Amino acid sequence: MTISVASENRSSDWAAWAHGMAGMLIFSGSLPATRMAVAALDPWFVTAGRALIAGLLAVAALLILRAPLPSRRDWRDLVWTALGVVVGFPLFSALTLKFVPSSHAIPFVGLLPLATAGFATLIGQDRPRPLFWLFAVLGSSLVAGHAWLSGGLTFEAADLLMLAAIVACGMGYAVGGKLARRLGSVAVISWALVLSLPVTGIATIALWPADLAATPPSAWAGFAYVSAFSMFVGFLFWYRGLALGGAARVGQLQLLQTFAGLGLASLLLGEAVNWSTWAVAGGVALSVFAARRTA
Repeated sequence: MTISVASENRSSDWAAWAHGMAGMLIFSGSLPATRMAVAALDPWFVTAGRALIAGLLAVAALLILRAPLPSRRDWRDLVWTALGVVVGFPLFSALTLKFVPSSHAIPFVGLLPLATAGFATLIGQDRPRPLFWLFAVLGSSLVAGHAWLSGGLTFEAADLLMLAAIVACGMGYAVGGKLARRLGSVAVISWALVLSLPVTGIATIALWPADLAATPPSAWAGFAYVSAFSMFVGFLFWYRGLALGGAARVGQLQLLQTFAGLGLASLLLGEAVNWSTWAVAGGVALSVFAARRTA
């Protein structure tokens, strides 16, 4: 029986990290894709439109799965989840990327694991051990320190918007991850999106671009990615990983998103990424592994 339980725990742990890794890789394209979209589209339209399209996908998922209505207490948490990941992060990051390149904004993602772990502890989802916080702070410090030394965090007014995006996202991840333990990852992001549909639908119509033909295909490609993948598909994996492994532990994978996102920014947008970035990425990967072992 002991062997069986241990094997089951290891299987659940690997499932948590596999789902989290898949979600992180999908999310790593969010900021470069958003940058592509807001180069020609209004950030407010991108925020509302991506949530509307994802909301329609969510309606289809809930109907196919015949998902029951959430309980009264779950609606409150769904509101906070929606404010964090449907409205807060998409809007603040889109406004940021209207003024700075994605390679400037991406290093801020290195602060997201700390924000997620902090909110997860605050709402009572996780209680990491002290040693976990040491490695969590070390990982975030490596990311932020490297960005500062390389000039990536020279102060911009838009940085305050990106910090607001990180706080909102950390809250949405922690609350949504806790809720996913009761409802499942599909239901959490789907109901959060459906809850937002009245606002996102009206806002999308009101902000609809006057001249669709003038918008380049690259902007629509970025918009399509953040609508389908960043706003819906990625959360199916991410919230499942947070539910299985805990928001504080699995949330550390967001440290690796910084470097995956920079790689995509270099590939898709031609933004330069130097060799030292990849060296720091190796150190961050080690801190993620250590945090995983000590949480």
